[in-house]
Amino acid sequence: MTPTTSSSESRPLSVGLVVGVLGVVFGDIGTSPLYALRAALVHFASDGLERWEILGVLSLIVWSIIIVVTVKYVLIVLRADNRGEGGILALMALAQRAVGTERGRHIVALIGIAGACLFFGDGIITPAISVLSAVEGLKVISPTFGEIVVPVSLAVLIGLFLVQYRGTHAMGRIFGPVMVLWFGLIGLLGLVEILREPGVLVALSPHHAIQFCIAYRLAAFIALGSVVLAVTGAEALYADMGHFGKRPIRLAWLWFVLPSLILNYLGQGALVLNNTETLENPFFLLAPDWMRLPMVVLATLATIIASQAMISGAFSIARQCVQLGLLPRLVVKHTSETEEGQIYVPQVNFSLLAGVVVLVVAFRNSDSLAAAYGIAVTGTFLATSCLAGIVFHRNFRWSWPLVVAVFLPLFLLDLAFFISNVLKVPDGGWVPLLLGAALYTQMLTWRRGRDLLFRRFQQDSLPLKSFLARLPQSRTIRVPGIAIFMTGQADYVPNALLHNLKHNKVLHERIVFVTVLNEDVPQVRDRGSAEELGPGIYRVLLRYGFLESPNIPRDLEMMHETMGVPFEPMQASYFLGRETVVAASVPKMPGWQQWLFTLMSRNSLPATEFFRIPSDRVVELGARVAI
Repeated sequence: MTPTTSSSESRPLSVGLVVGVLGVVFGDIGTSPLYALRAALVHFASDGLERWEILGVLSLIVWSIIIVVTVKYVLIVLRADNRGEGGILALMALAQRAVGTERGRHIVALIGIAGACLFFGDGIITPAISVLSAVEGLKVISPTFGEIVVPVSLAVLIGLFLVQYRGTHAMGRIFGPVMVLWFGLIGLLGLVEILREPGVLVALSPHHAIQFCIAYRLAAFIALGSVVLAVTGAEALYADMGHFGKRPIRLAWLWFVLPSLILNYLGQGALVLNNTETLENPFFLLAPDWMRLPMVVLATLATIIASQAMISGAFSIARQCVQLGLLPRLVVKHTSETEEGQIYVPQVNFSLLAGVVVLVVAFRNSDSLAAAYGIAVTGTFLATSCLAGIVFHRNFRWSWPLVVAVFLPLFLLDLAFFISNVLKVPDGGWVPLLLGAALYTQMLTWRRGRDLLFRRFQQDSLPLKSFLARLPQSRTIRVPGIAIFMTGQADYVPNALLHNLKHNKVLHERIVFVTVLNEDVPQVRDRGSAEELGPGIYRVLLRYGFLESPNIPRDLEMMHETMGVPFEPMQASYFLGRETVVAASVPKMPGWQQWLFTLMSRNSLPATEFFRIPSDRVVELGARVAI
């Protein structure tokens, strides 16, 4: 595979860029110390904690961070970029191009869709558990504050979601400096405690983790479900690669974030070694009394930043799903005039808000919510390992023995994390599974329904070549103006044209057939092509990547200037077909799936808004389509 150079990679490395990375990429994993160690140790605290148990859990956490985040993501997976972009869907697109068979591409798509669905589940749990764990620091200051933890958390979260329509530009200015302060402070607090109990440094040896697993066996395996909380957010390293590039992410992780996290976890472990009662909340108890209230405020800011990164990621993934044909058209509002990636998706925003509020009210504390956290993360880890193995074999020309030697151990570790989290299903782990399953069903239903629609159009439509051959003999009246017909099938006559010809008995002097093609790359380099099919009849193909939003009038005007395609905004009329889906005499889908597809179709964003077509220049012609 020939590496491609993205705009982010060509950007010169600077302190500001690295600070920006800290403010966006590491928010989720950077707030994991708030709850990860406590959640892992609490499994063994019922009969008192012994020194070797604390060191064993610490060693598991440290080496999970090193193997999963540093080795897998930072050193290996970051190399697999799709024209500079990362994330599970970008990796899926790479793997699909690498697989030669239709069946193989279908299997890759299913894996990628599963990973994307689990990402949305993670997007609901991350804000809830992060903000709850930060606000719970109030209980460390005074137990009387315990009653206000849930109301304060809800107020913070609701406020966060309600300001999403304003975009992240204004908030982004403070993200980086706040996270620099956060990582520096948690690392310093951990270092101070390590100096008081330097014996905790032996946890850096992996033999403590191995000894712990041998001694506890099943119990240690169950504890992995909480240990994985220390590596949540690792997928963000890959997903945000397109914004910053690999180099600043690697530098920020290896030289600042990783040392700060390790120091803080070891510091918490040292504190618990000296006094096991501090397991109640070792993170906040690391700070002296006078610093705890400021730490609660700083932790709340850090969790807001972590939540913001996850929310923005959910918006981006949702748009990618729409462009890849996995979801119906959604409202996508751009919140920046200069940054294409800064978007706001109202349907996704309020769905996430509803889910977050329900989780906070239902679980009420971060310890209970930790049981629901992990399955979505580890499921995405598994999907990434599978797809990355395919990409590195086919695109990077790694031999199968090398792929197996590198990715099999990583896959087995991810599988162990996933199975250990599956054991938490009765305690709340069903939440992300239910969310993921619902989304997976919707995506497969939409994909299946659209495929059936296209096949039906091909059966019922007139081939474009036949229409053009008959046109000179038809003596059809041509009237002044430009008619633009949107069609998903470039080689067939749009039903809207046939209906217009049937009822109005005329054709416009200039006709432009426009077909939008969604490519499996982030951004296309060549927007489109055009050809003249006959006197005054043109076919235009417009291509968009999965990170781009279509704008038909703008691009037609561009093609008018560069390729001579007839287009005058005030003379052009857009003809669109509006399909009403009904059940065929022999339905191709089960009844429930047909109902779901019909519901999704009806609630899909109108094509006029999605393609940014002026509503006062649109003619819609309806048709009933049986599938």
